[in-house]
Amino acid sequence: MLRYPKSGALLRELFVRLAAEIPWRQESIILYGKCHMQPRLLCWMGDPECAYRYSGILHKPQPWHPLVSGIRAHVEALAGARFNCVLLNHYRDGQDSMGFHADDEPELGAQPVIASLSLGAARAMHLRHRRDRALPTQKLVLADGDLLVMRGNSQCDWKHAIPKSRKALGPRINLTFRLIRFPSLT
Repeated sequence: MLRYPKSGALLRELFVRLAAEIPWRQESIILYGKCHMQPRLLCWMGDPECAYRYSGILHKPQPWHPLVSGIRAHVEALAGARFNCVLLNHYRDGQDSMGFHADDEPELGAQPVIASLSLGAARAMHLRHRRDRALPTQKLVLADGDLLVMRGNSQCDWKHAIPKSRKALGPRINLTFRLIRFPSLT
């Protein structure tokens, strides 16, 4: 776990600006044959060729927002990796969530580097092994300014989630930076 190199006041300013300036959307998805609204707001942003398909939805990138572009430069330096796109997730409260998944789409390559920056309220990320169900689910609390870099076999071996919480939680914005190696067909 790394820390984003900004103070608490600057982290708060980043959160407030992202919440206000990003063109957030709430997408509908099909689960078990029924249409549901995704339980969070999101924005896919990146280089023009970085369309990304997941959960049956083709996401065409928004152009880089200057603030997000600056964050990307800091994250690239900390992670020692290059990124050409980012998924921004806005969790409005403890009821917004993300189910278990791995960032293992073919366009990310066999061993992608995913850098996940958390801003705002702390949330628990759950990790479970994809094949060895005897291993207990791991819980990792991601606080304001935490940068989790997943690399190597992490997406091949593990799934991760941000589950709903019964606790009253404040809002959180998460930026997950990626490198699209093989752009999706549109």
